[in-house]
Amino acid sequence: MGWLHTARFLTTAPELHFLPALDVPEIAFVGRSNAGKSTCINTLTQQKQLAFASKKPGRTQHINLFSLGKQGVMDAVLTDLPGYGYAAVPKQDKIRWQQVMANYLVTRKNLQGIVLMCDPRLGLTELDEILLDVIRPRVQEGLKFLVVLTKSDKLTRSEAAKVLSITKLQAGGGEVKLFSATKRQGIEDVAQLLWNWAHPAAAPQQAA
Repeated sequence: MGWLHTARFLTTAPELHFLPALDVPEIAFVGRSNAGKSTCINTLTQQKQLAFASKKPGRTQHINLFSLGKQGVMDAVLTDLPGYGYAAVPKQDKIRWQQVMANYLVTRKNLQGIVLMCDPRLGLTELDEILLDVIRPRVQEGLKFLVVLTKSDKLTRSEAAKVLSITKLQAGGGEVKLFSATKRQGIEDVAQLLWNWAHPAAAPQQAA
């Protein structure tokens, strides 16, 4: 947990070619505009304003990078990608950002893992399925992938169990975790997983 608390703003970029070339593992957060992405990042890093959580979904229109590392030594980067699918965003902006995101997810060389935010009351939407199709070849090559079911405190226990099993089937090789910033659910599980992704040599090896 303490590792994620070291998160600091690194840079912001409106287009891919403005991103710095990095050789540390990068973990990208993606999801629909109202899926709770900024809240999840802020909860994991214990910083209220690290990622901009707006009451108007779709406000984040840049790729934002945050550095991670103890004693000021950067050993990984969190990437906050713009939320997609919000109706109030002009169509041309939607198309442009879908292309930017797809290019980032396909071409970013140091991308180690992707965290997809999903509101479990809606499930994986058509746009989420498109994103899964985009990243599937890289996941098959070893890219780590996690679906975080945000706002899970709004579900009953049986509803949560049902959506968890359904999403695991849809995730196609990715992991799925229930998460609630309000109830502090899933925070340590997700934090441990992200640390393992960024430090594969130090992570405990799973039994075959």
